[in-house]
Amino acid sequence: LALNPWDVVLCISGTIISCENAIVVVVIFYTPAFRAPMFLLIGSLATADLLAGLGLILHFAFVYFIPSEAVSLLTVGLLVTSFTASVCSLLTITIDRYLSLYNALTYYSETTVTRTYIMLILTWGASICYGLLPVMGWNCLKEPSSCSIVKPLTKNHLIILSVSFLMVFAAMLQLYVQICRIVCRHAQQIAVQRHLLASSHYVTTRKGIATLAVILGTFASCWLPFAVYGLLGDYSYPALYTYVTLLPATYNSMLNPVIYAFRNQEIQKVLWAVCCGCFSSTLPFRSRSPSDV
Repeated sequence: LALNPWDVVLCISGTIISCENAIVVVVIFYTPAFRAPMFLLIGSLATADLLAGLGLILHFAFVYFIPSEAVSLLTVGLLVTSFTASVCSLLTITIDRYLSLYNALTYYSETTVTRTYIMLILTWGASICYGLLPVMGWNCLKEPSSCSIVKPLTKNHLIILSVSFLMVFAAMLQLYVQICRIVCRHAQQIAVQRHLLASSHYVTTRKGIATLAVILGTFASCWLPFAVYGLLGDYSYPALYTYVTLLPATYNSMLNPVIYAFRNQEIQKVLWAVCCGCFSSTLPFRSRSPSDV
């Protein structure tokens, strides 16, 4: 099988994704202080992206070195599971941020912990179900005409995945609009109470909205092209179109650690402590709201 440069690029992307997210997973797993709901959700996102990176590497290795239909189905199932879990984890983080602002007084309670575990179970349960479909027989290996732009996924399977993504994106967009309204209202109330200037209120609000715009814009620019092409594309189209839309989708898993983990001050403290050789799992942390993450 001739080596496809696009597959090499995807494999390199998978390597970078795996290294980045492995750092986040290790830091959260080995730091007892990171057991708050927001860190569990970030850990879920990092785990999903880590599996996605490993899936890209394994897919490349098995396609070119150990070609097998059964193994191909397993690697594709792993990629579907991991990318689905990544997108769903982004939604759970958005929900957690919204609830931390909307129900600020009751957020730090056992109810929040229970809700977080329920969201994690639903996220990974649904993702595993999606990923098992190709392995359980819903594939196009015996009927090539039913293939989607991503073999061996069927057209119907990819349509379900694409529609699910668009629904997640719509939900995130709605929640972030509500978050923007709450942030603007809180900033205005604080400015009035502290007799701050209108310019100060404007700067605070602008920074908050800019952060949310970066988060949502990154997610949309990475995944929307592939989701739309998954709905409109056909297996007979050139494979180049699939690679051009799929590669940006992998970049979302590459950017997630930067947006959701490395910007967090508590995680930064642990990373600096590890780099300085003075790591301690009992480092003091200041409790922060998920809306600050």
